Amino acid sequence: MILEITQYGNPILRKKCKAVEVVDDDLQQFAQDMIETMVDANGVGLAAPQVNQDIRMAVVDVSHDPECVSFLKVNGEDVSMDQVMPLVFINPELVLDGEKESDTEGCLSIHDIRANVKRPSVVKATLPQLDGSVIELEADGLLARAIQHEVDHLNGILFIDRISPAAKVSVKRKLRRLAAR
Repeated sequence: MILEITQYGNPILRKKCKAVEVVDDDLQQFAQDMIETMVDANGVGLAAPQVNQDIRMAVVDVSHDPECVSFLKVNGEDVSMDQVMPLVFINPELVLDGEKESDTEGCLSIHDIRANVKRPSVVKATLPQLDGSVIELEADGLLARAIQHEVDHLNGILFIDRISPAAKVSVKRKLRRLAAR
């Protein structure tokens, strides 16, 4: 089922989300709905608050571009993109590493605004899965950026909070219009 994507100005996008305590059939279905919604919106990631749920869960799928990472390890082993995508995780923990790299980001909850965001180039993530297992994922490139972006959502942080002061000035008017909708 396609879910409605929460838009900029909704207070849930600024909340630190609650940990997922129980994985049941409803949560499993919600994960599938999130994936379907992300794909329908042509996104590479979607966090629960973006569909109005105050829980620490997100989905990411960058498999449309297998060259978007130079390495991908799960539990210390090299894996291919199709072995882990779409990635669904709850209650993530991140360790950020590497030089910061600047790249353009957008957000399904903030229409028509894209800006350069500096983020660490490598992510090491502890990602609990819905089946109770936990994976240790290490990656760079678009996957690292997407995971960081979605985990930011779970902490009430938006990509526009991470842009340069000059870029903030240039998008300020657009953001006011979006918030007024």
